[in-house]
Amino acid sequence: MATIAYPAALYLRVGDGMFDRWYGALEAGWPLWVAIAAVSFLASRLYRGVWRYASLQDLWAVTQAVTIAVLAFVPALFLVNRLEALPRSVPLILGLLLLVLLGGPRFLYRVAKDRRMDRKRAAQRIPVLLIGAGDGAELFIRAMQNDPLAPYEPVGVIDDLGRRVGRDIHGVRVLGTASDLERVARDLGDKGKAPQRLIVTRVNAPIEGPVLRELFDAADRLGMTLARMPSLADLDESNGENRIKLRPIAIEDLLGRPQVLHDEEAVRGLVKGKRVLITGAGGTIGSELCRQLANFGPAKMALLENGEFNLYAIEMELAERPDAPVLTPWLADVRDAARLKQIFETERPELVFHAAALKHVPLVESNPAEGVLTNIIGSRNVADAARAIGARAMVQISTDKAVRPSSIMGACKRVAEEYCQSLDLDSDTRFVTVRFGNVLGSTGSVVPRFEQQLAKGGPITVTHPDVERYFMTCREAVQLVLQASAYGVTHTERRGRILVLDMGEPVKIVDLARRMILLAGLRPDRDIRIEFTGLRPGEKLSERLFNDAEPPERTEEAGIFVAPNQARSRQAITDFVTSLERAARAEKDDDVRRLIGTVLGT
Repeated sequence: MATIAYPAALYLRVGDGMFDRWYGALEAGWPLWVAIAAVSFLASRLYRGVWRYASLQDLWAVTQAVTIAVLAFVPALFLVNRLEALPRSVPLILGLLLLVLLGGPRFLYRVAKDRRMDRKRAAQRIPVLLIGAGDGAELFIRAMQNDPLAPYEPVGVIDDLGRRVGRDIHGVRVLGTASDLERVARDLGDKGKAPQRLIVTRVNAPIEGPVLRELFDAADRLGMTLARMPSLADLDESNGENRIKLRPIAIEDLLGRPQVLHDEEAVRGLVKGKRVLITGAGGTIGSELCRQLANFGPAKMALLENGEFNLYAIEMELAERPDAPVLTPWLADVRDAARLKQIFETERPELVFHAAALKHVPLVESNPAEGVLTNIIGSRNVADAARAIGARAMVQISTDKAVRPSSIMGACKRVAEEYCQSLDLDSDTRFVTVRFGNVLGSTGSVVPRFEQQLAKGGPITVTHPDVERYFMTCREAVQLVLQASAYGVTHTERRGRILVLDMGEPVKIVDLARRMILLAGLRPDRDIRIEFTGLRPGEKLSERLFNDAEPPERTEEAGIFVAPNQARSRQAITDFVTSLERAARAEKDDDVRRLIGTVLGT
């Protein structure tokens, strides 16, 4: 290239006259230039470069070598003939021309190889459509283009904010807004680039539940799955490389409503410096209660649990925190009133959170005496113990199954609600009852069961195509409990009321099953069957959060309603609980069913 460059540069400067008037410059300068260039190129190690991987670093090396050669050639030729036969602009033309001759073939070769490789990779990769035209999309596209092993090929971008439609991000066009999704997917399909997956790339300002549900439904109609790009902090750094590993949209992201946030300062004012006792501390709700309460600086936390391993696990988890409060584990059963009295007198808790319960409807239905002893007598024992030692407040955790109950489990929770409501009207201790729906991912709930069935290849079993439930996340449920506690303790005018979360619209269980199948990258009724098994004993098609006689009243706290007091008198509910206890301890299930039947459907 250096040999070709010298006569070419001279010709570009003087034209055909180079062989007449300027022949001396050609004769003297040509071999000298080639020799100097060879030395410069060897010293700069240009001959070691692999053209397939030519980069800006290689271009810089070429520029350095050419510059050194030109700068060395000019004084060398001056020593030979004082530059008399060389036009002064030729060295500049020579340097620029040689840059083109050396750099051009390298990059043309790489472009040709890259295009062939891109076509090969595009045929092997999964075409995806990105949701969000911001930094996340730019990062994803760049990562996919730079990684030869990347599994995805971005074929377009949807701008959910509608600000960059028609623009390009690293060569990938922003094709429309969220409302154009079906048209965009159809147009891409006509071009042979039908996307197989939607990827949400908004990481700084995550897309909320209602919009996600719309995207999910649209993806389902178009035969695509939906995934989310992780935040930068979640990038997998295995093998020393940052790889973008997509994660499925979490079920809780599809609830169709934003999760309720609580007033941390109000909760901190209630908990900080107080002695706190949690029953059922190792369960799904109880353990999350422990974690969140520990954040607010209680003076001491007593953990009460009847399962040895669960108690050990939550105590060890909390003890490892650098800001862990003083912890006291108590292995005890809430059905043992004498044991509870001893614990409460020892701990003297100021705040009591009662999360211990039997919650599985079919099991309690077939073991009614056990359900009564735990869910009613246990709640009574905790409430009486809290009142006896003068606790500031007790929070009774209830369920939507207590509303017009059709099961023994729901009826037991309703009786427990009534007992605490009656005490709240006749006690210095506040008894706050919190009612909410199903907790996503809790032990024995539908989500873990569906995950197990998916892992086995199906089928997924649903009791009835029309069965629906209210859902909330565990974190949100516990935030509600804490918010309700702070609200109930300070608002004494609402004694005897039940606090209920505004949980949006109920979700059909069959829709939840379909979403989980799609999130696993499979197709409902094609890859995984859904079977309907029929309603179980005590199960209803739908749950409600309020009785007809409980018109909800919105509070000043976002997302929290109160239901009026519909409980029986203190004496009536106490006598009823005593009768139930007598039948349950005698293991007379028929008597328990007869007595509890007076609560069912109310």
